[in-house]
Amino acid sequence: MTAAEVKVSFAQAEDAAAIRELLVESASSFDVEAEFQRTYARLWVARTQARARPLGVALTWEVADEVHLIDLMVAKAARRQGLGRALLQALLSHAEQGAFRVVLLEVRRDNHPARALYSTFGFRLSGEREKYYSDGEDAILMQRVLYAGTP
Repeated sequence: MTAAEVKVSFAQAEDAAAIRELLVESASSFDVEAEFQRTYARLWVARTQARARPLGVALTWEVADEVHLIDLMVAKAARRQGLGRALLQALLSHAEQGAFRVVLLEVRRDNHPARALYSTFGFRLSGEREKYYSDGEDAILMQRVLYAGTP
């Protein structure tokens, strides 16, 4: 599957159940309904067809001139098929069009596939958070600067 075959859009209320299933499968947790209510939150979904069930989801928060990638996950059965790449491309395009200065994220130190994907999109190491995750694993902070000064 190519990124062109993946459909990325903002999530709708009818996507909530599928997003909750992805959260369980990925051992992640956020309150889907609460995120729909936050004015600064954006929930993105990736599908293989226009009306298909979401197989990937990304949560971002837009704060001042920054976009924070809070979570990005793809169903295990659909990994390595371009869904994560398509989600990242969509949110970066949105950030660039919205004149955001930087996109920030944290990733588990041992999540090498995710770190490699972020690096291919121009994200660079910007710091670390020791024992950040509940299991004691460190977080790697990464950022992609979209522009250095006033747009």
